[in-house]
Amino acid sequence: MRWRLLWLLSCWGPVLGKTLRGGFASAVARREPWRPVARFQFHGDHAVLCVRIKNIAVAVAKAARLHLFQAQEWQKLENNIQDHSCTEKFSKAQLTMTVNHTEQNLTVSQIPYPETWYVFYVDKFTCEENYSESEDIQFEMVLLNPDAEGNPLDHFSAGESGLHEFFFLLVLAYFITACIYAQSLWQTIRKRGPMHGVLKVLTIALLLQAGSAFANYLHFSSYSRDGIGAPFMGSLAELCDIVSQIQMLYLLLSLCMGWTIGRMKKSHGRPLQWDSSPTSTGIAVVVVVTQSFLLIWEQFEDTNHHSYHSHRGLASGLLIGLRVCLALSLAAGLYQIVTVERSTLKREFYITFAKACILWFLCHPCLATIAIIFREYQREKIITIGVILCQCISMVILYRLFLSHSLYWEVSSLSSVTLPLTVSSGHKNRHHF
Repeated sequence: MRWRLLWLLSCWGPVLGKTLRGGFASAVARREPWRPVARFQFHGDHAVLCVRIKNIAVAVAKAARLHLFQAQEWQKLENNIQDHSCTEKFSKAQLTMTVNHTEQNLTVSQIPYPETWYVFYVDKFTCEENYSESEDIQFEMVLLNPDAEGNPLDHFSAGESGLHEFFFLLVLAYFITACIYAQSLWQTIRKRGPMHGVLKVLTIALLLQAGSAFANYLHFSSYSRDGIGAPFMGSLAELCDIVSQIQMLYLLLSLCMGWTIGRMKKSHGRPLQWDSSPTSTGIAVVVVVTQSFLLIWEQFEDTNHHSYHSHRGLASGLLIGLRVCLALSLAAGLYQIVTVERSTLKREFYITFAKACILWFLCHPCLATIAIIFREYQREKIITIGVILCQCISMVILYRLFLSHSLYWEVSSLSSVTLPLTVSSGHKNRHHF
């Protein structure tokens, strides 16, 4: 983690960690003076920025300083960057800390509402033409918000507060659910009945979602203690979520494409067969590969560890567009099936399945759009918590649908063929739970 932060600081990118270790380099500050070394969403009246310097003599010789800007004020200056000189621009900082002690604290108070602050490193060489090589200033920076008692001990920014508790409750809910239903679900899958394929893929996706929640909880638990967390667990949570999204996409897309194509090619007496033709398989594979590429691209655009990003980059926008297109196309295909279906049971099945599909694909785009009307520090929590809960509800709907004796089993009994994603297309027997 230390070397990662050193690399980030050398590139002068805005670091999102709340405990930073590295070196302030004058050469980098001169080359890119407008790039912050850190950003943090302070809240309350007793937020603190703490800096520890190892080679204080070098800092004093360089006249090293830290300048803090509120996000809105900094954006105004960036929009008029040609109207101000380098020195004038930094002189407009809301807060300034002169780095002349081994350990210093800067209190950020009187914040009416949580807002992002940018931290910049400046020394006597930053805005000067003449520069001589000098030693980097080794430092440790800790950014803290007040806790429930008002003491500056909370490593979480305003945009992350509450996520630790949410993932704890989510992991607890997964554990309780597993204790109640895991054994009966496992027995159902072991019977290898007509729904074996669907249930197997759905269960793997659910386990990956649970694994992502548990990894996020471990990451945030460590983060709450040191402000660094467990980056490996954060990356593992993102990986589990990506694979789960791919699993669910292939499952839902294969079912819908199979039913639609199968209905066009086969008789109306065989509406529930999953058609594994080159056309349906090819479409499913292309869409899955496209989403996988966009999800991975999104991780490189935003290196902060969370699965649902702020959608400022091109990859995030394309991913949102893909999910909207998928929801609309799947809804259109299922609508065509429902409009010509005479059986009430089959129609009810298709409508319920369509609701689960639309909820799964549209929850992320809709919540990302709704979050725009809220303040910046609220957006990530709205998107993260909302998407996870919506996708859990979608999975519950699908499980109820595929395990239902009263609906899905009776619908399957009306067909002369087996169900989608079955064990064998020639299987004619009826398996009961």
